[in-house]
Amino acid sequence: MTFVNELKRVCPDNFLEKKEDLYVYAHDTSQNPDNIILPRAVVFPKNTKEVSEVVKILNKYNVPFIPRAQGTNHCGATRLIKESVVIHFSKMDKIIKIDKKNLIAKVQPNVVIGDLNKELDKLNLFFPPDPSNLAVSTVGGAIGLCAGGPRTFKYGNTKDYVINLEVVLADGSVIKTSKDLPKNVTGYNITSLFVGSEGTLGLITEATLKLIPKPEERLLTLAYFNSLEDAAKCVNNIIDFGFIPSTLDLLDNNTIKTIERFNPCNLLTDKEAVLLIELDGFRKCVQYETEILKEILQKSNALNIIQAKNQIENEEIWRARRSAYSAVTQLKSNVVTEDIVVPREKIVECVRKINEISKKYNITVCIMGHAGDGNIHPNFALDLSDKTEKENFEKLKDELFYYALSVDGTLSGEHGIGLHKKKYLKDALDNGAFQVMQNIKKLFDTKNIINPEKMF
Repeated sequence: MTFVNELKRVCPDNFLEKKEDLYVYAHDTSQNPDNIILPRAVVFPKNTKEVSEVVKILNKYNVPFIPRAQGTNHCGATRLIKESVVIHFSKMDKIIKIDKKNLIAKVQPNVVIGDLNKELDKLNLFFPPDPSNLAVSTVGGAIGLCAGGPRTFKYGNTKDYVINLEVVLADGSVIKTSKDLPKNVTGYNITSLFVGSEGTLGLITEATLKLIPKPEERLLTLAYFNSLEDAAKCVNNIIDFGFIPSTLDLLDNNTIKTIERFNPCNLLTDKEAVLLIELDGFRKCVQYETEILKEILQKSNALNIIQAKNQIENEEIWRARRSAYSAVTQLKSNVVTEDIVVPREKIVECVRKINEISKKYNITVCIMGHAGDGNIHPNFALDLSDKTEKENFEKLKDELFYYALSVDGTLSGEHGIGLHKKKYLKDALDNGAFQVMQNIKKLFDTKNIINPEKMF
């Protein structure tokens, strides 16, 4: 009996092997490789038991496998670089439990974060990690990449809200990494080891998440500036005053113009930069802080200040922010979203550098980022079928990532390393740490069959 027949026995009604069915699972949102490699098969387990049985079969036959859900990864973490089996979690999308008394939720990996927060909203609860694509971003994917989003500056990212994980290891055995308790220092913190591991150490089949009470009020402010320098100084002025906004995002002029061109949101297109600032908390406090914020903005050379008065106006502003990526996709046949982190005082220099190297290689860029924590997202619009443009983009990436490292920055704040950034990883880490990470991978995956050749 071949491994394919054994897999069919475990998932008889949830198995794909025809070429026309497999093609879509060879892609994610990262740039296309020169050669598309199709999966050997795709299986859709419905529970942890089936995941375990599938992994035991693949381990027995030394067949590589890749965990996958929505495939929104930007760095090729779900790409195939050798013939593999895709283990797809779309059938594992249940919210198992929401425990308001203990402020936890237990979920399967394919639960969409936006859907989870809709359910939590009914109980006045809140799961803070907020990927910009939260309408499709899954809990399993967010854990795999330690996703953050605009609210990271105040609330932290995914690693701060994962309490316990159920994980299927490379041999098919199943472990719980902790207990469903918010405080637990019994033994090593292996829960955090799996958060951000990009599906290279084990397959997450269940997650226990920490929740917090939902803020009573959220109000957004847009502040426009004639220079990036003024916008960056304003970020520091806001923080120096003692504010920690839930969102403190920066959009450059090209991003503003692109949004208005393809998804009009009444943004002002004649300004070099705009800050999007969200304050949240108790209603009276937020209303008071919003007035103080306006004074800080005025003293920081903000030329136009637009403050939402209610949740409807809030959503209009968020619509503009969340539509940025989709707007950029209208410029060229491909969009590559990159992700670097620099010290906050380097934000202006970083934006200038990105524009400089984009102009050097004649590639269109729209820049946005989480100014509060220095996480910059340049969106590059280009045609990857054009050989010259593709070669220029590879040179641009080299300059971008080595620049970030040269200013004590790093390669990623939330998109991960995957396939496309792994050549820079050794330069980004202390060599001793790099070796320890490789040893951890070998310890958990002695045959190198779990999402192989990613990160390392």
